[in-house]
Amino acid sequence: MQAEKNDASMAPVTNEVTNLKIEDTSTSPTPSSPGDSGSFLTSFKAFSKFGDPKSDGKLITLSQSDKWMKQAKVIDGKKITTTDTGIYFKKQKSVKLNLEQYKAFLDELAKGKKVELAEIKKKMANCGPPGFTGSSSAAGKAASTVDRLTDVSKYTGSHKQRFDEAGKGKGIAGRKDVADTSGYVQGYQNKDTYSKAH
Repeated sequence: MQAEKNDASMAPVTNEVTNLKIEDTSTSPTPSSPGDSGSFLTSFKAFSKFGDPKSDGKLITLSQSDKWMKQAKVIDGKKITTTDTGIYFKKQKSVKLNLEQYKAFLDELAKGKKVELAEIKKKMANCGPPGFTGSSSAAGKAASTVDRLTDVSKYTGSHKQRFDEAGKGKGIAGRKDVADTSGYVQGYQNKDTYSKAH
């Protein structure tokens, strides 16, 4: 009797597992490449939730798509631009696209821009989770900018006169014209050469 109960309770679990398998294979972007399909689907869900806390991961907007394509380096500013993606996205007649519509969008984009669809999908599947790219190099950029702006050897004009040859500041003498009260006119070359013995 208990064996029958166990079999009865196992049947719904087995059906759920097979239903999950059917759902996963029906939503794969390309049946010929099962390795890429899982990561493409995962990336689609991740980027469709990016920046939208209410999203369920089934619909993606143009801005989320552009973020994904920029991170995957599909949008390079030369071959494919954000203008191109906007044009082909709007041809789908919807503000948000589901996975099937998004695949159709990618197909039209690839055909229109003469780029391999498989290459686009591969880049997008392998770009990783959404994030803020370049955050680690921002500190390096800031440091190099500060170094460049504080390098006194590159100063020109009146700012150059505020520092000596070694790069050390001259202080008040570098900021203000100090009046010469020696009694000689400006530019006189023979200062202190007059003999007081006369």
